[in-house]
Amino acid sequence: MNVIELLSPEQSFETLGLSLPPAPLPLGVYKPYLIDGKYLYLSGHGPVRDDKSLIIGRIGKDLDIEEGKLAACQVGLTMLSTIKTHLGSLDRVKRVIKILGMVNCVSEFERHPYVINGCSELFAKVWGTENGIGVRSAVGMGTLPDNIPVEIEAMFELHED
Repeated sequence: MNVIELLSPEQSFETLGLSLPPAPLPLGVYKPYLIDGKYLYLSGHGPVRDDKSLIIGRIGKDLDIEEGKLAACQVGLTMLSTIKTHLGSLDRVKRVIKILGMVNCVSEFERHPYVINGCSELFAKVWGTENGIGVRSAVGMGTLPDNIPVEIEAMFELHED
């Protein structure tokens, strides 16, 4: 067990020195999150910057693979913001169950899992490797809303109240 795993998720996030963008409001007919029993579901999130703007562009055309990975990390930060805004603390989450990462890319692009690692690595730093890494899918898309490079949805297990 490494030192970061001895810290709470809130403490782990603080050590990263990262900022959270504002939690996005729904732009359609859906809920940004839903709690069912001990599970938290997050709707698909995009890469929102601190100034509320979106990272845009298609990987392999407008952005390279490293920029895509950074965009996936920004999606993870946006998801953390939704959790903190609506649940009050990252400490309410026990573990990551599953993430589905969608990558807006050219048809020749084949490294979708590498891009989605940007989010997975962030979650592993926040909740530790045991609880921050769940099951995952990473797939390529021909387009995503507003030409964002990455959209991710997730399911988490909450601590019992």
